[in-house]
Amino acid sequence: MNTATRLGAYGAGLALVFGGAFVAADAGVPQSTVSNWTKEAEGHDMNNTTGGHGGHSASASTQASAAVPGVTSAVGGYLLTPVSAPAQAGRTGDLSFRILDAEGQALTSFATSHEKDLHLIVVRTDGTGFRHVHPTMDADGTWSLSWEWAAAGTYRVYTDFVPDVDGAAEPITLTRTVEVGGQVSPATPKATNTATVDGYTVDLTGDAVAGSSSELTFRVSKNGKPVTNLEPYLGAFAHLVALRDGDLAFLHVHPEGDEPTAGDTAGPDVGFVAEMPTPGRYLLYLDFQIDGKVHSAPFVVDTSETDTDPDSGTESGDNHSH
Repeated sequence: MNTATRLGAYGAGLALVFGGAFVAADAGVPQSTVSNWTKEAEGHDMNNTTGGHGGHSASASTQASAAVPGVTSAVGGYLLTPVSAPAQAGRTGDLSFRILDAEGQALTSFATSHEKDLHLIVVRTDGTGFRHVHPTMDADGTWSLSWEWAAAGTYRVYTDFVPDVDGAAEPITLTRTVEVGGQVSPATPKATNTATVDGYTVDLTGDAVAGSSSELTFRVSKNGKPVTNLEPYLGAFAHLVALRDGDLAFLHVHPEGDEPTAGDTAGPDVGFVAEMPTPGRYLLYLDFQIDGKVHSAPFVVDTSETDTDPDSGTESGDNHSH
């Protein structure tokens, strides 16, 4: 089915909601940042099992002070072990890790989520080098895949999974920091609502306002013509990863609604509903598939605080995403 009607039923929105709690952050992160995370965690449940896909907070001010997901190696009794990977940029090797349970044993039972047992997201701390891949697991619980770093620097490695145990329903996001040796050329993310990848242009429209629902639409085109053959990929027409610039708080989300079936296509527009907890800059990565190939389009948006008009009771943002 290749219609906008399908998008209306399926791609109507995503909720980007930062929630949950965390414990001590991984080594390699500046102590000042760790201190800020620790302050945010005070008063929150340190055993919360929704490590990255929590519910809505009561208000913008509550969201601003709440602990955020994707900044810890341990959540809800599960621990991401240190990540083994090539130590230098340009060297080929294996990237590997395990997930341990509360007894220190390797977790080997994972529930399938979006057609995979585990999603691995890797990005350099300046927002470059984004990759969303899927390793394989050995019998002893070790996840691994062939790996080569394109550039030196400090990277965050995220694992997104659902344990196949009684009572587990929500995905858990754990992270580690990996240092890659070599000459580092850091990048500074600049706000942009247009991305060009592999000959495709993706335009982002919509205003991102912290503390309220914001409608965002991604339009895919090529050579000035709209693309209408977006294919299902991991049970969705598009995937979105959002990282908060600074602490790299993480959320991996998917479209709501019915999943597409084989042969369905969509485009050029994919819509999302984003709820970002605090004013500031966010790094967005849109994954979409065409002709069997996955493309990742990066964006940088700035959000503003939601203002409440005391006379009308309505909310408005004092500036918009760029």
